[in-house]
Amino acid sequence: MNMEKILGLLYIIFGLLFVIYPIFSSALLSMIIGFSLVCFGLSSICMGIVFTEIPLYKYLAIILGIIAVIFGIMFMFFLNAVPFLVSLQFYIVGFLMILYGLIGVIYLDDKAYRIISAIGLILGILTVILAAFLASQPIVIAVIIGVLLIVEGASLIVIGRSKSLIDKYG
Repeated sequence: MNMEKILGLLYIIFGLLFVIYPIFSSALLSMIIGFSLVCFGLSSICMGIVFTEIPLYKYLAIILGIIAVIFGIMFMFFLNAVPFLVSLQFYIVGFLMILYGLIGVIYLDDKAYRIISAIGLILGILTVILAAFLASQPIVIAVIIGVLLIVEGASLIVIGRSKSLIDKYG
Protein backbone atom coordinates (compact mmCIF):
# COMPACT_ATOMS: atom_id res chain seq x y z
CA MET A 1 0.00 0.00 0.00
CA ASN A 2 1.52 3.31 -1.04
CA MET A 3 1.71 6.47 1.05
CA GLU A 4 -1.17 8.24 -0.73
CA LYS A 5 -3.61 5.47 0.20
CA ILE A 6 -2.41 5.36 3.82
CA LEU A 7 -2.68 9.13 4.04
CA GLY A 8 -6.13 8.99 2.43
CA LEU A 9 -7.26 6.44 5.01
CA LEU A 10 -5.98 8.64 7.84
CA TYR A 11 -7.79 11.65 6.34
CA ILE A 12 -11.04 9.69 6.21
CA ILE A 13 -10.64 8.52 9.83
CA PHE A 14 -9.92 12.05 11.08
CA GLY A 15 -12.73 13.42 8.91
CA LEU A 16 -15.20 10.96 10.40
CA LEU A 17 -14.05 11.93 13.90
CA PHE A 18 -14.68 15.59 13.06
CA VAL A 19 -18.14 14.84 11.64
CA ILE A 20 -19.24 12.42 14.39
CA TYR A 21 -17.72 14.30 17.35
CA PRO A 22 -17.47 17.96 16.23
CA ILE A 23 -17.27 19.52 19.69
CA PHE A 24 -14.68 17.08 21.02
CA SER A 25 -12.52 17.21 17.90
CA SER A 26 -12.66 21.00 17.76
CA ALA A 27 -11.70 21.24 21.43
CA LEU A 28 -8.91 18.69 20.97
CA LEU A 29 -7.55 20.57 17.97
CA SER A 30 -7.71 23.78 19.97
CA MET A 31 -5.73 22.14 22.79
CA ILE A 32 -3.12 20.86 20.32
CA ILE A 33 -2.79 24.29 18.67
CA GLY A 34 -2.57 25.95 22.09
CA PHE A 35 0.07 23.54 23.36
CA SER A 36 2.07 23.99 20.16
CA LEU A 37 1.91 27.77 20.50
CA VAL A 38 3.03 27.62 24.12
CA CYS A 39 5.99 25.40 23.18
CA PHE A 40 6.87 27.68 20.26
CA GLY A 41 6.56 30.76 22.45
CA LEU A 42 8.79 29.34 25.18
CA SER A 43 11.43 28.31 22.65
CA SER A 44 11.24 31.74 21.01
CA ILE A 45 11.73 33.43 24.38
CA CYS A 46 14.72 31.17 25.08
CA MET A 47 16.19 31.98 21.66
CA GLY A 48 15.75 35.68 22.38
CA ILE A 49 17.57 35.32 25.67
CA VAL A 50 20.40 33.27 24.17
CA PHE A 51 20.99 35.52 21.13
CA THR A 52 22.75 38.59 22.41
CA GLU A 53 24.67 39.56 19.24
CA ILE A 54 21.68 41.00 17.37
CA PRO A 55 19.58 43.19 19.69
CA LEU A 56 16.67 43.58 17.25
CA TYR A 57 16.36 39.80 16.84
CA LYS A 58 16.56 39.35 20.60
CA TYR A 59 13.68 41.72 21.33
CA LEU A 60 11.52 40.52 18.44
CA ALA A 61 11.99 36.88 19.45
CA ILE A 62 11.04 37.63 23.04
CA ILE A 63 7.98 39.69 22.03
CA LEU A 64 6.87 37.04 19.53
CA GLY A 65 7.36 34.36 22.18
CA ILE A 66 5.25 36.23 24.72
CA ILE A 67 2.46 36.74 22.16
CA ALA A 68 2.59 33.05 21.19
CA VAL A 69 2.40 31.94 24.84
CA ILE A 70 -0.57 34.24 25.48
CA PHE A 71 -2.46 32.94 22.43
CA GLY A 72 -1.49 29.37 23.31
CA ILE A 73 -2.93 29.71 26.81
CA MET A 74 -6.05 31.38 25.40
CA PHE A 75 -6.54 28.53 22.91
CA MET A 76 -5.96 25.89 25.58
CA PHE A 77 -8.29 27.28 28.23
CA PHE A 78 -10.51 30.13 27.00
CA LEU A 79 -10.95 30.22 23.22
CA ASN A 80 -11.76 27.60 20.61
CA ALA A 81 -8.95 28.00 18.09
CA VAL A 82 -10.71 26.55 15.04
CA PRO A 83 -13.61 29.03 14.77
CA PHE A 84 -11.36 31.90 15.84
CA LEU A 85 -8.75 31.23 13.15
CA VAL A 86 -11.25 30.43 10.40
CA SER A 87 -13.38 33.50 11.11
CA LEU A 88 -10.25 35.66 11.39
CA GLN A 89 -9.22 34.48 7.94
CA PHE A 90 -12.68 35.27 6.55
CA TYR A 91 -12.64 38.70 8.21
CA ILE A 92 -9.30 39.57 6.62
CA VAL A 93 -10.43 38.41 3.17
CA GLY A 94 -13.79 40.17 3.54
CA PHE A 95 -12.29 43.50 4.58
CA LEU A 96 -9.75 43.34 1.75
CA MET A 97 -12.58 42.66 -0.72
CA ILE A 98 -14.59 45.57 0.69
CA LEU A 99 -11.58 47.89 0.43
CA TYR A 100 -10.83 46.76 -3.13
CA GLY A 101 -14.49 47.15 -4.10
CA LEU A 102 -14.75 50.64 -2.62
CA ILE A 103 -11.58 51.81 -4.34
CA GLY A 104 -12.82 50.39 -7.65
CA VAL A 105 -16.27 51.94 -7.35
CA ILE A 106 -14.87 55.34 -6.43
CA TYR A 107 -11.82 55.65 -8.66
CA LEU A 108 -12.36 53.53 -11.79
CA ASP A 109 -13.74 55.25 -14.89
CA ASP A 110 -14.87 52.27 -16.95
CA LYS A 111 -18.45 51.19 -16.23
CA ALA A 112 -17.67 47.46 -16.53
CA TYR A 113 -14.85 47.74 -13.99
CA ARG A 114 -17.10 49.67 -11.62
CA ILE A 115 -19.71 46.90 -11.83
CA ILE A 116 -17.05 44.28 -11.11
CA SER A 117 -15.84 46.37 -8.16
CA ALA A 118 -19.42 46.70 -6.86
CA ILE A 119 -19.81 42.92 -7.06
CA GLY A 120 -16.53 42.56 -5.14
CA LEU A 121 -17.84 45.00 -2.54
CA ILE A 122 -21.05 42.99 -2.10
CA LEU A 123 -19.10 39.73 -1.87
CA GLY A 124 -16.81 41.32 0.72
CA ILE A 125 -19.79 42.29 2.86
CA LEU A 126 -21.18 38.76 2.54
CA THR A 127 -17.78 37.34 3.52
CA VAL A 128 -17.69 39.47 6.68
CA ILE A 129 -21.23 38.31 7.55
CA LEU A 130 -20.12 34.71 6.98
CA ALA A 131 -17.13 35.30 9.26
CA ALA A 132 -19.41 36.53 12.02
CA PHE A 133 -21.62 33.46 11.58
CA LEU A 134 -18.68 31.05 11.59
CA ALA A 135 -17.20 32.65 14.71
CA SER A 136 -20.37 31.79 16.60
CA GLN A 137 -20.77 28.26 15.18
CA PRO A 138 -17.76 26.05 16.03
CA ILE A 139 -19.76 22.89 15.27
CA VAL A 140 -20.38 23.96 11.66
CA ILE A 141 -16.68 24.59 11.10
CA ALA A 142 -15.73 21.23 12.59
CA VAL A 143 -18.24 19.42 10.38
CA ILE A 144 -17.02 21.30 7.28
CA ILE A 145 -13.42 20.40 8.11
CA GLY A 146 -14.48 16.77 8.60
CA VAL A 147 -16.29 16.62 5.27
CA LEU A 148 -13.31 18.17 3.49
CA LEU A 149 -10.97 15.66 5.12
CA ILE A 150 -13.22 12.79 3.99
CA VAL A 151 -13.35 14.11 0.42
CA GLU A 152 -9.58 14.61 0.31
CA GLY A 153 -9.00 11.16 1.79
CA ALA A 154 -11.31 9.53 -0.73
CA SER A 155 -9.59 11.32 -3.60
CA LEU A 156 -6.20 10.18 -2.34
CA ILE A 157 -7.40 6.59 -2.13
CA VAL A 158 -9.11 6.61 -5.52
CA ILE A 159 -6.57 8.64 -7.44
CA GLY A 160 -3.52 7.60 -5.41
CA ARG A 161 -0.32 7.50 -7.38
CA SER A 162 -1.76 9.10 -10.52
CA LYS A 163 -2.37 12.37 -8.64
CA SER A 164 1.32 12.54 -7.75
CA LEU A 165 2.23 11.90 -11.38
CA ILE A 166 -0.18 14.58 -12.58
CA ASP A 167 1.31 17.07 -10.12
CA LYS A 168 4.83 16.09 -11.18
CA TYR A 169 4.43 16.05 -14.95
CA GLY A 170 1.47 18.38 -15.42
